[in-house]
Parts: sequence; structure tokens; C-alpha cells
Amino acid sequence: MDRRELVGLVRQATKANLLSEIKIGREEVELSILQFADDTFFLCEELHSNVVTMKAILRGFEIASSLKINFHKSKIVGVNVDRNVLASYAKTLNCAQMGVPFKYLGLEVGGNSRKVKFWEPVLTKLKARLNVGEENSCL
Repeated sequence: MDRRELVGLVRQATKANLLSEIKIGREEVELSILQFADDTFFLCEELHSNVVTMKAILRGFEIASSLKINFHKSKIVGVNVDRNVLASYAKTLNCAQMGVPFKYLGLEVGGNSRKVKFWEPVLTKLKARLNVGEENSCL
């Protein structure tokens, strides 16, 4: 079992109405999981049942794959979620809480993308990579 099968478990849970996805954007695209390298980002509505389902999915994935989920390194974030409710979810998952805004893949999640300051770290990284390419090219 690998990361793709984790996505399959999440899809099965959403189809069985055990996990409610969130809707993003004007077209209301349904989204429940994002993965990049070894990072997995779950997105769902604020319901205790979703937290319990996520924990069951992750425990099932551990058993089937023989991989260990490090819940102590994992974090839960709530957007417009009461602090006490979020604390109970963190306790259920045995993980830490994290506030908004936060950085994910170099971008500030929960930040104001209309402000130039939001994009400065991205532009800095892109410029650095473009400069590296110029130094290594032969003219």
C-alpha cells in the first residue's frame, strides 16, 4: 500500500458519506486531500465525525502499509473553528494545533493573496532559481 492508496481510502470514505469534503472556488470544486512528497494535507468540514473518520483512515493505512503515521509531528488547523473545539479535535488525533496563517510549500495559507507582500517569498525563490540557471549556462 502506498500514498495513492491513501487517496483511495479517502475517496471511499467520501463516497460512503463518512468524510465531508470542502468546496473551493466559484465552481465549488470538492477537495478532501492534497499530497506533495511525504506531506499529506486533509481538508474537510468542521465535524467531529470527520476527525474520527480521518483517524480511522490513517490507522487503517498504518496497518495495511506497515508505515507509521507520526501524529506528534502532525498538526491540525481550523479556519473559523472555535479554539476549544479545535483543541478537542487535536486531542482526538493526538496532534498539535496550528494557527492561521501558516506556510505550506512556501506559500502562506490564510494570507491575503491580493497583497504584494504575500507573493514576495515566492518571487524571491523564483528569482534565485532563475539566477542559478544563468550562472551554469555556457555562453
